[in-house]
Amino acid sequence: MSSENVYDAVIVGAGMSGLAAGIRLAQYDRNVCILEKHSMIGGLNSFYRRNGRNYDVGLHAMTNYVPKGTKVGPLARIIRHLRMSWDEFGLTQQNGSAIAFPGVELNFTNDFERFETDVAEKFPNQIDGFRKMVSGLAGYNDLGIGVAGGSAREYVSSYISDPRLVDMIFCPLLYYGGAREQDMEYGQFCVMFRSIFLEGFARPRDGVRHILIKLLKKFRALGGELRLNTGVRKFESRNGEISNVVLENGEEIRAKRFLSSAGWPETMKMCGAQDAIAECPAGKLGFIETISVLDTPPKKFGHDKTIVFFNDSDSFSYRNPDSLVDLRSGVVCSPNNFKYSEPIEENMIRITALANYDLWRKLSPDEYKKQKRWLYEKTLESAARFVPEFRGHVIDVDMFTPLTIERFTGRARGAIYGASNKKYDGATQFRNLFVCGADQGMVGIIGALVSGVVIANRYALND
Repeated sequence: MSSENVYDAVIVGAGMSGLAAGIRLAQYDRNVCILEKHSMIGGLNSFYRRNGRNYDVGLHAMTNYVPKGTKVGPLARIIRHLRMSWDEFGLTQQNGSAIAFPGVELNFTNDFERFETDVAEKFPNQIDGFRKMVSGLAGYNDLGIGVAGGSAREYVSSYISDPRLVDMIFCPLLYYGGAREQDMEYGQFCVMFRSIFLEGFARPRDGVRHILIKLLKKFRALGGELRLNTGVRKFESRNGEISNVVLENGEEIRAKRFLSSAGWPETMKMCGAQDAIAECPAGKLGFIETISVLDTPPKKFGHDKTIVFFNDSDSFSYRNPDSLVDLRSGVVCSPNNFKYSEPIEENMIRITALANYDLWRKLSPDEYKKQKRWLYEKTLESAARFVPEFRGHVIDVDMFTPLTIERFTGRARGAIYGASNKKYDGATQFRNLFVCGADQGMVGIIGALVSGVVIANRYALND
């Protein structure tokens, strides 16, 4: 690009929020370039191929599912703003999921009545408070961008007196969007509760690649430019604005506005604004995930649930663990267990658990490999207490740690949900630089897409 040419917008990161922002801007004839330092799009929700098999990264299930034709809610909003059709997302609903604690299991589907009925049956003394709590949730339109709020645990506990039920409600919400230990802000709780329990889970038959390919085709059809293998070394500023980015190869690119989905601390580091990192430091919470390829569909050995959130004690601990992995709780996801019209290509079970980034970081390369092998087995052993035995059906495996996530996404400490403090307005100290994605406060695929659209609408379409 010559020094006389300037993009209307440069977006750092080709994840969900970056692609959504790029599409939104390109719809209004903005000259947009997305810079992605890796060879693959998707960021925290991507895919890869290994030993001839396709694997998803990040996506267990897409939340916020609503039936075709629904006019309200985040999914409907994204379809409208990205000018895509419901069918383009290719969504198939879950079979049904569960929250499993010692001696009690709460089941839920995309029909909220199923969850409410189970709460009434398992916690009859709490159902009135539960219903009042649900009726008091703020709607999406009442939250908007920038709403934080107080402690969600305090809100829920003001209606529900049984701490075990409180923990069971929080278990899926924290595992699928919790950036802070034990709690979340009221606004985020309303979003997560609605997205998981009042709306629900769905998945494209071909996984996250299906959504990413649709978004990329849309972006390119609108004239957007994507540059892969293009890392940003730094942002350069002048008079309170970003003037250009300097790429890792030394090339300089200028633009009127800059959006970054790289994360707040990562973006501020590129700006040389070390003091600003303290406003929104890198998150503490990391995860491991094991992926087990099976020789038979899970239904064949009696496992038909889509997702099982498990915890082996009455009290649920969602904290940075004192060991490499906290095996007391986790998530078992079965990508096969959605209501597909035809079976998917591979049979898999994915298990997620909390992990300590700092402890993984201290391991030597040989010890790292040794611990991965050992903890793969221990993680499966932990999960097998809550789902039918499947270990005899495993034919191939993979596993990632917080270090894997940091390496392939650039996310500091491998914290997939970003910083515990969010920058809800997306603004930075530079007048033309804005953040979108997890550190703006929106998590999950739909949340990331909404974030990209909202930040583009607010800041980059306002000439």
